[in-house]
Amino acid sequence: MPLGFETEGHASFGLLHKSVALASFRDLFHFQVLKREKLLTMRLDHVSYAVGPEGLVATADKVAQQLGIDWVNGGIHPRFGTRNVFFPMKNRQYFEIVEVLEHPAAEKAPFGQAVRARSNMGGGWMGWVVSVDDMTPFEERLDRRAVPGGRTFPDGRTLEWEQIGIKGLIADPQVPYILRWLEGTEDLHPSQAEPATASIDSITIAGNRPRVRDWLGLGDTDELVDDLNIKYVAPSGTPGIAEVSFSTPKGVVTI
Repeated sequence: MPLGFETEGHASFGLLHKSVALASFRDLFHFQVLKREKLLTMRLDHVSYAVGPEGLVATADKVAQQLGIDWVNGGIHPRFGTRNVFFPMKNRQYFEIVEVLEHPAAEKAPFGQAVRARSNMGGGWMGWVVSVDDMTPFEERLDRRAVPGGRTFPDGRTLEWEQIGIKGLIADPQVPYILRWLEGTEDLHPSQAEPATASIDSITIAGNRPRVRDWLGLGDTDELVDDLNIKYVAPSGTPGIAEVSFSTPKGVVTI
């Protein structure tokens, strides 16, 4: 039986004070690790859902009815050949619904390829994303550089980020990809687009907890794990997100 755990603590004068409590079938993904002599922060950022044959707006309207909240138009990702809408969530998180475009970038960019592949399977959960303050440890471990992403708002402001691990997601959909928002974009984070009235309650992953933790570079100690309930079930087919539960104005809703 996979066991999750929570660790609480803080670093002071180079010392990390910890207390550990076991929690069955869950990981709470906000942690701080003293690594390479600096504090690395990782937290769940958002979950991604690829549209099916009904298209972006129809999918978004259906989900909005389920959750009891409105979606926000996210716009086009020109480097990836995709576009999205999203639902702002509490805790600086969000739920995006993404669609691939008939655009040359979608054929070249791994993110566009991932969206197209999931949509061709009928749509559904594509993946989950963790944000970090420092991309360097992941670039070193995966032996490649993060790729830039961005989109420009109608008022001229630009939201920019860098991401890595999409190829890993394509090969093994249970693992997340990694994202870093560029400095100065805090107010443009999708979770800040509208006052949030819902939150991500839990993610159920059909997969293997040690595999996910290994992908994230987590050890067995020195983590401060917080923020989100991750549940693991044995996969009956392809690994990946089985379902996500949300706390909403209509109560707990599972998609």
